[in-house]
Amino acid sequence: MGLFEAKGREASRLRQRKHKLIRRYGLPEEAVGGSLSRTHRRCGKDNCHCAKGPGHPIWLLSYQADGQKQNIVIPHSLVPSLAPLVEEGRELRNAVVELLQINAQLVQLWRQEQRAKAPGSRVNKKPRRHR
Repeated sequence: MGLFEAKGREASRLRQRKHKLIRRYGLPEEAVGGSLSRTHRRCGKDNCHCAKGPGHPIWLLSYQADGQKQNIVIPHSLVPSLAPLVEEGRELRNAVVELLQINAQLVQLWRQEQRAKAPGSRVNKKPRRHR
């Protein structure tokens, strides 16, 4: 698919980093981050039908890079190819977030178990008998 075949030094640098991450973490090669949405824009021509209507339909890929929101206008013909890659990216992001949360919860449970086993722990002490 031609979506990832940009030329030039910056594209080459990004592809090198991409393949390093793929090798290190076993990530899917073509997942795309962000969201794909349909919106409308006016072209600015006074005699165009969009001047009085909702505007021309366009597709946008929105994503974050370096803390900045980015929008790319996507030709309608590419939407069927790009939409599954964006969905795969969403699923991957959700899975990573869930994995990190599970690991944090496992650390918390382990820590609770360690405290319970520690000498002087209330959990470890026998209850006092009242006479």
